[in-house]
Amino acid sequence: MSESPDFAQRLDRVESRFAMHDLVSDYCHGFDKHDWDRFSAIWWPDAVWDIGPPFGKFEGSEGIAHVTKDILWPAWLASSHFTTNLVIAFDGDHQATGVCDVDCIGTTADEQAQTVSASYFDRFERRGGVWKIAHRKVKMYHFNPLPGVTLSAPE
Repeated sequence: MSESPDFAQRLDRVESRFAMHDLVSDYCHGFDKHDWDRFSAIWWPDAVWDIGPPFGKFEGSEGIAHVTKDILWPAWLASSHFTTNLVIAFDGDHQATGVCDVDCIGTTADEQAQTVSASYFDRFERRGGVWKIAHRKVKMYHFNPLPGVTLSAPE
């Protein structure tokens, strides 16, 4: 008995969803742990990361490397991103959109505890059988200090 096209397509969608979930998770792990190899592997070389105010829009591998290594990592002493509610919609076999929510807590270079809440709007593309992010738009809801709060490891 051979596999039906419906089964093969459904299996591909399940595997694709897992791949996109991994991309969203690798974004958080790569950024928070300053793991450039992991972080850079989620983006296509011509990807766009539109962070919006106050940071801006960054294009291609060089733009994403610049904002990450020269602006964002130096601005944060520590960060922890938590993404949730990822919803994926397929547009054929090689494109999909995703939206998820993110909360981030961390300490900026001036030792101020901060909280950020946003949504990520992603366009995923499959090229050569591999899914990566082609475009990420960030919509921030808040980016606020936590006065009087010190984030530190337990002693």
